[in-house]
Amino acid sequence: MGVGLRFLALLIDSVIIGVVGGLLSVLFRNAPGVSGLLIAIIVFAYFIVLEATQGATLGKMALGLRVVKTNGATITWADSVIRNLLRIIDGLFGYLVGAILIWNSPLKQRLGDRAAHTVVVRRPS
Repeated sequence: MGVGLRFLALLIDSVIIGVVGGLLSVLFRNAPGVSGLLIAIIVFAYFIVLEATQGATLGKMALGLRVVKTNGATITWADSVIRNLLRIIDGLFGYLVGAILIWNSPLKQRLGDRAAHTVVVRRPS
């Protein structure tokens, strides 16, 4: 799956995470370090848990996308952790690094996908 739909899915996920993060910031306004740490944990947990258990984040689900192994199998928890920890590198410069890797990959994989041997595909109708 190319950059366009993946970007829209990430945008949806970012709005969801932003709302949750904003609420946490208000709740922990007197402890900004605590809210920052909680938000970081929630961001990684959101992507890792949803992709490991559902094959997609809410943004991907909304657009009919899912993450699978390159052989079509369901991804594992380890796959989800690997691909999402590498999101840190893929996300550099506003996800330009990830986009360049996707554009230059025959399977449209960002670094995290390549390391975890995963691809993003359309869900069957």
